[in-house]
Amino acid sequence: MKAILTIGLLILSNTFMTFAWYGHLKFSEWKWFNKLGLISIILISWGIALFEYFFQVPANKIGFKGNGGPFTLVQLKVLQEIITLVVFSLFTMFFFNNQEIKWNHIVAFLLIILAVYFMFKE
Repeated sequence: MKAILTIGLLILSNTFMTFAWYGHLKFSEWKWFNKLGLISIILISWGIALFEYFFQVPANKIGFKGNGGPFTLVQLKVLQEIITLVVFSLFTMFFFNNQEIKWNHIVAFLLIILAVYFMFKE
């Protein structure tokens, strides 16, 4: 149960972080958003990123073996990275239709999945 909760919280945290880091690139299509300066955009991104921490910190606390969770610190980090790539890929496909995923991207993702496999191999 802690593993599923940890992964769910990591997915939520990465969703907020992806919007904080890359959402402004899509929001620039809105006329009112184009009138904002860089500082305003940074502050909006920080506001979105704050919610990322509401999920990331509990995910690490719940998931860490030292706190009774199922994952080592290194496993948590690798999980977080693969979740980041999956969330980013979905975000890119749904919000930036002009970005295509090519064969080399798929190979890179497969290699990362192999890295996760080896990370959890005893």
